[in-house]
Amino acid sequence: MMTPTSPSPGSAISSTRNRRVVETRKLAQRKHRQRQGRFAVEGLQLLHMALDAGCKAQESFYCPEMLTSPTAHALVERLHEGLAAPTPVSPNVMRALSDRDAPQGIVAVFPVMTPPLVEVAFGGAEEKGDLVVVVDRLQDPGNLGTIIRTADAVGARAVVCVEPCVDPHDPKTVRSTMGSIFNLPIVRAPDVEALFALLHARGMRSVGADVYSGHLWGEGVWGGNVALVLGNEARGLSDDVRERIQAWCRLPMQGKAESLNVAIAGGILMYAWLRENL
Repeated sequence: MMTPTSPSPGSAISSTRNRRVVETRKLAQRKHRQRQGRFAVEGLQLLHMALDAGCKAQESFYCPEMLTSPTAHALVERLHEGLAAPTPVSPNVMRALSDRDAPQGIVAVFPVMTPPLVEVAFGGAEEKGDLVVVVDRLQDPGNLGTIIRTADAVGARAVVCVEPCVDPHDPKTVRSTMGSIFNLPIVRAPDVEALFALLHARGMRSVGADVYSGHLWGEGVWGGNVALVLGNEARGLSDDVRERIQAWCRLPMQGKAESLNVAIAGGILMYAWLRENL
């Protein structure tokens, strides 16, 4: 019996001009991710985590010659159980689909996941408060990916991206999340006023991170429901965001560094929140 990872001769896509391959390759660009409403993912761990989270691949490609581990073969088997059977491709097509120097042999396409904030559950009355992380117009995909990963680790309800912001579904962002992008809602917020109106209406205290202002380590501000607001890498918090902050927190700066990387500072503050809400 033929196995899923052993296609019949001639059945693999061998041309990079194949329509499906061309459309998938376009997903490396933000404008095409927005037009198609989907994004490409590669990496065995990332793809297993996507399936573990219940995400359904719209289509997927694999190169039998590049599947060198039981984990890779198991992933192809799992993709066969989804909405569409994975399609075998030749090594040259897989190299064209991949943005890695050493492709692992599998690429899958998922629908873009950006639910409206109003549909996300947060701001409950439980004894343990909820955390929502708001990032103000970030530009670096690695920073956003790390913040998403840390937010997932501490049990945040969502990460909200104030626009214009780096694309959460950029390949570099997705890799930096280490799969966490599939575990919690990532929300885009083009309207600052509407965003904070909804947060405050749900009982979330907006806490801004600032180098010079506010409570050291955020002492006294983490109780209850909190929206932790982190600023742009170069400019910090924008004026339209700052005016909606209800409390401030800061970290001690003992050396000569002017400031901390936003993802590092955000991670420390998220764990300060978690310590108070375990």
